[in-house]
Amino acid sequence: MGFSLVPDIRVDSIFEITPEMLASRGISLLLLDLDNTLAPYSKNPPSKELFLWRERMESAGITLFIVSNTKTQRAEIFARSFGVPYIDGAKKPSPRGIIKAIEGCGKKASETALAGDQIFTDVLGANISGITSIIVKPIKFINPLIALRYYIEIPFRLMRKKELTNE
Repeated sequence: MGFSLVPDIRVDSIFEITPEMLASRGISLLLLDLDNTLAPYSKNPPSKELFLWRERMESAGITLFIVSNTKTQRAEIFARSFGVPYIDGAKKPSPRGIIKAIEGCGKKASETALAGDQIFTDVLGANISGITSIIVKPIKFINPLIALRYYIEIPFRLMRKKELTNE
């Protein structure tokens, strides 16, 4: 546990996270940010590609769980459509929602990773919680203020080499 803004793993997309990558680190629970990690900021249902990725993960014994800061019904609607449990209003980087998800799944911190698109919420929250942090590139920039935040995060993203995948 500690205050660190440097991710443990850096990938370009959620689809670069593989069961093999997680299993090699002893990870069997993957917590997922929703907005700009799994889907753009909108009410879009999960894509076919996302469903195929979920099936591959679950077939390999990886449990998926959405941990979102959103306070709208978006997380509930998306998670139910996607077929995975969720927590909304998680208040990342606070570890409260993250720890609740881990305990609810009956896992340990050492078996858990969190994948998200933001350093100051997802990576920091994972690192404070003592779990593996995975940073992904944001799917889409929707406004200048969010783009500025991502720009400020660049040095922290670059402190970790991009993860090499076999795909």
